[in-house]
Amino acid sequence: MRNYDFAPLYRSMIGFDHMASLLDSATRTSQKQPSYPPYNIEQFDDDHYQISMAVAGFEESELVISSEYNTLIVEGKKEADENEHNFIHQGIAARNFRHSFQLAEHVKITTADLKNGLLYLNLVREIPEEMKPRQVKIGLTKAEQPELAEQKVKAVA
Repeated sequence: MRNYDFAPLYRSMIGFDHMASLLDSATRTSQKQPSYPPYNIEQFDDDHYQISMAVAGFEESELVISSEYNTLIVEGKKEADENEHNFIHQGIAARNFRHSFQLAEHVKITTADLKNGLLYLNLVREIPEEMKPRQVKIGLTKAEQPELAEQKVKAVA
């Protein structure tokens, strides 16, 4: 495995220390990422994503989905089976799991659906209006740039 030096990023990314730290820690822990349950991450457009997780054997009541700060956590807590089984082959894993996903800023989970053993988590990135890019003309006062004055009024309200 290669080791990457992210030190140059720290020098050129002002205010993005958290992102550089995430990149750095991701390369160190990439070998330790859980592979159960298997999952896909799909991007539909710039602002819409979907995580699909194979959770065969789990019921809705055994799955817990939570979000705190920029982390999405999916937990599967399988209740103990009181019946004794004598498996000849057991290929379907029904063990407890906890999987976390680091989300970018302003990414929120919108819906969660369980269909045919797959858990679908739909996410959307909603950037606040005051944080969207805007054009500022050089040499004009606030009175001559009504869109800047409007944005400040919206931010205060």
